Amino acid sequence: MGIDILHDPLWNKGTAFTQYERDSLGLRGLLPPVIKTIEEQIERTMNHIDKIDSPVEKNMYLQSLHNRNETLYYRTLVEHIAEMAPLVYTPTVGVVCQQFGNQFRRSRGMYLGKEDMGQMSAIIHNWPHDDVHVIVVTDGSRILGLGDLGVNGMGIPIGKLALYCAAGGIAPHRVLPVMLDVGTNNEELLADPNYLGHREHRMEGNEYYNLLDEFIQACFSRWPNVIVQFEDFQTEKAVPLLQRYKETYRVFNDDIQGTGSVTLSGLLSAARNSGFELKDCRILCAGAGSAGMGVCSTILDGMVMAGLTHEEAKKRFVLCTKDGAIGAKSGSAGDPHWVASAGDVGAGTMEDGHGDWANTDIEDGTSLLEACKQFKPNILLGLSTVGGLFDEELITTMGTINEKPVIMPMSNPTAKAECTPEDAYKWTGGRAVVATGSPFGEVTMPDGSRRIPSQCNNMYIFPGIGLAASVSGVRRITDDMLYRAAEACTASMTMQESLEGRTFPEISRIRDVTVKVAVAVINEGLKHDLCTKIGKREIKEGIENLVRRKMYYPSYVPIIHDPQHAD
Repeated sequence: MGIDILHDPLWNKGTAFTQYERDSLGLRGLLPPVIKTIEEQIERTMNHIDKIDSPVEKNMYLQSLHNRNETLYYRTLVEHIAEMAPLVYTPTVGVVCQQFGNQFRRSRGMYLGKEDMGQMSAIIHNWPHDDVHVIVVTDGSRILGLGDLGVNGMGIPIGKLALYCAAGGIAPHRVLPVMLDVGTNNEELLADPNYLGHREHRMEGNEYYNLLDEFIQACFSRWPNVIVQFEDFQTEKAVPLLQRYKETYRVFNDDIQGTGSVTLSGLLSAARNSGFELKDCRILCAGAGSAGMGVCSTILDGMVMAGLTHEEAKKRFVLCTKDGAIGAKSGSAGDPHWVASAGDVGAGTMEDGHGDWANTDIEDGTSLLEACKQFKPNILLGLSTVGGLFDEELITTMGTINEKPVIMPMSNPTAKAECTPEDAYKWTGGRAVVATGSPFGEVTMPDGSRRIPSQCNNMYIFPGIGLAASVSGVRRITDDMLYRAAEACTASMTMQESLEGRTFPEISRIRDVTVKVAVAVINEGLKHDLCTKIGKREIKEGIENLVRRKMYYPSYVPIIHDPQHAD
């Protein structure tokens, strides 16, 4: 029994087993004699990590810890989330995914594919835990800004769920990462002897959607209260999948809805820091794929809730594909470029299509720089995955138009960022308000003053939505919930954080932010009678008290009763 516990990461405590546990569980002689507290173990863990230079090597060390001792792993993440989040997720996770086949050590989560069709429900029951609350699933088709990585993309659900546990308070045995192996169109991977997925091109058409239907039905059949988060699906699949399921199942697309909500929160904060309101925003967005259009749709909804009509709000956006602005100014010649490029990277479609976003004051195909000069935006939003797209002339133009231009290079990983905060500050004389998708350090200006860019990280939003679903059993995730989540994130900022020019709270306070977001989502659900787990008793307790009580906090629990330490 003792050796089994030492090899079970869910129960293993390493050197933290008490003497009574060692004697009772047959661990005597199987461990060094010293007994450590979890705090001492964390200190030792951080000393190891600090001695490793490469972020990827640090990630591998953390994976090894995760495989040995889940409680210590998650407690380390909780206590040092600012340092750990970039190691277990963006930007490091991108490189980890690229090397997934070469570095594979231990299977985590589930892999499902074409050969499982017709048996999905039975196979889902192979997962050993009966109380799954959150599933993160990907098909590996659009991993961050790196493209089609096939099953190598499994690093994304694993990393995302680590944040759900650490930042969102969801217990590790209640999360499930899933890879839908539907092939890959990445020829390098197909030729790689270490690639771990099916060596065939991607499944398409009805067969693809039938597989997704069976998967979704199997998940909700076994776990009726689960929330399924779609992650890193290519645009042409992400949008129709969300439309297909969002009114029937408890599903959520983080790239579309999470990015939209967290960007809206950043805009609310940035607008406040720059001296204008949300309804005064004029947004030039580079990138019209699922993320770009999803973000703009969420911001548009926020503008409508702030008092604008839908038509007035729509005129405050100019979206650009890789071929230029989506415009419809009277007199534009020929077919709009977005019709021809709808399937290209950086294009994509939403339910209303690119055409519904065409700005009638801009010629179709106008360059990003010319669109900036003509449209005169106060917010420059980057969701293009084109590193360095925001050059000096464009940023300088934004600084000429605005006293405090809002610059948001949102693409991940770091190499795909449209510009660095340092360049944004340098080219605007330090006047820009900057929020990024990847983590960047503070910048010291020539006069010695500091600028602190905020990371517009989805982890400010998605853990709260998952926690809200887990606690309240909301039937579906609505657009109003996303807006309330954004408001709650902004409202959780302290005065000091605002004075420092931040647009998001310090990441070290992420669990508190998660609580505020979850409470806002639940309260919105209660307004519309969508919360299946909330009754009079829970309301009497108070929603915030309920949420905090339900959150997982990683700490060692006694495996057997020690009579000498009984209460």
